[in-house]
Amino acid sequence: MKEIACNLLVIGAGPGGYVCAIRAGQLGLDTVIVDMARPGGTCLNIGCIPSKALIHAAEEFSAATAMASGKNHVGVSVADPRIDLVRTMAWKDGIVGRLSNGVAGLLKKAGVKMVAGSAAFRDGKTVEVATETGRQLIRARHVVIATGSTPVELPSLPFGGNVIGSTEALAMTSVPATLAVVGGGYIGLELGTAFAKMGARVTVVEAAERILPHYDADLTRPIARRLAELGVEILTSTKARGLASGPGTLLVERADGAEARIAADKVLVTVGRRPVIDGWGRDELVLDMDGHFIRIDDQCRTSMQGVYAIGDVTGEPMLAHRAMAQGEMVAEIVAGHSRAWDKRCIPAICFTDPEIVSAGLSPEAARSAGQALKIGQFPFSASGRAMTLGSDMGFVRVVARADNHVVLGIQAVGTGVSELAAAFSLAIEMGARLEDVAGTVHAHPTLGESFQEACMKALGLALHA
Repeated sequence: MKEIACNLLVIGAGPGGYVCAIRAGQLGLDTVIVDMARPGGTCLNIGCIPSKALIHAAEEFSAATAMASGKNHVGVSVADPRIDLVRTMAWKDGIVGRLSNGVAGLLKKAGVKMVAGSAAFRDGKTVEVATETGRQLIRARHVVIATGSTPVELPSLPFGGNVIGSTEALAMTSVPATLAVVGGGYIGLELGTAFAKMGARVTVVEAAERILPHYDADLTRPIARRLAELGVEILTSTKARGLASGPGTLLVERADGAEARIAADKVLVTVGRRPVIDGWGRDELVLDMDGHFIRIDDQCRTSMQGVYAIGDVTGEPMLAHRAMAQGEMVAEIVAGHSRAWDKRCIPAICFTDPEIVSAGLSPEAARSAGQALKIGQFPFSASGRAMTLGSDMGFVRVVARADNHVVLGIQAVGTGVSELAAAFSLAIEMGARLEDVAGTVHAHPTLGESFQEACMKALGLALHA
């Protein structure tokens, strides 16, 4: 068996793992990264990036369809628009391949050794990797567990055949006539909206009382309105029970106990993700757990000396940018730098139509913490830029302390608001006050100036609303 030794071993080449390895290599650490899949993990290969490509393609087709039907208002007309999903998927795969190759190039540039295979711990310092050419033993002074997460499978709807997860949905080569989406969270609604725009008749089945239950109703109301415009049927307080005996039918149970049948050529199950805590030798380690997640401290250290964990395997929020920030920090800690996890906020985005951005505390969460608040909200119906983008649905909302006006949270819903996430996060991380944002000159006409207007509204100085 081949043996190699290194300073840092990273298990998992997703966003957290590859960022950790790149930074470690840049800092001069002898680093090895192991993964059986292409660099980039779920996010780059079968998640964030391909889904956004599909969402964009669906939006382009939807716009062309509206132009052909005469329902658009910008004076552009086209005839007989069609979508070739085979070509769309090839375009998407090209983007994924380019980015994955780019990550591999960055790892190589940083001097990181990449090992393709399945890793399993022998002990806290030794990992055995099954590769195509045989088994390899890696001994490391420090180890980072970055094994990520995988879709949750429902016992009544196991994956296979017409029951698919997000991975399979992002590889379909034809648009199903009918699609049932089980789970009204961000993954289900992003993909469900995309397929509805491409012509599928979509039904969303959500067990909670409303879609996107982790966001407040003011933010999700425009999403529900847009889904209705697209012809998407939303069944809330409804549970999926399984497939009917015949093909193409999903059985559901409503809150009153009544059973119903939904036509579904495909059933897309998106009820959440679970950490990958098995299959890599966890039983050979002595790790403290928080439920299904690995317990870590503010430096991502586990209960075992020299063993770190980052990303989805460590708990919520399961977001690529959280994993990246953790990975960078751990690499610097291993290199001897003084670092700790002290983030005021981690922004979250739903790439629905319209989009949702949330950074920091919601009004409800801030009140629950005992804060007296000042809240300012600016509607996109008063934004010239929003109107020129073709949709004035939504708003920007700022939540601040009433005593010193420090910004605690910012939320927005509207077309293109995902690009405001950086400004929102920066304001909270820098400890900005309402006066700081209100006094900053924002470019006109942009969606960003709605952030300034919301702060001015909270101060009682609104100009345009």
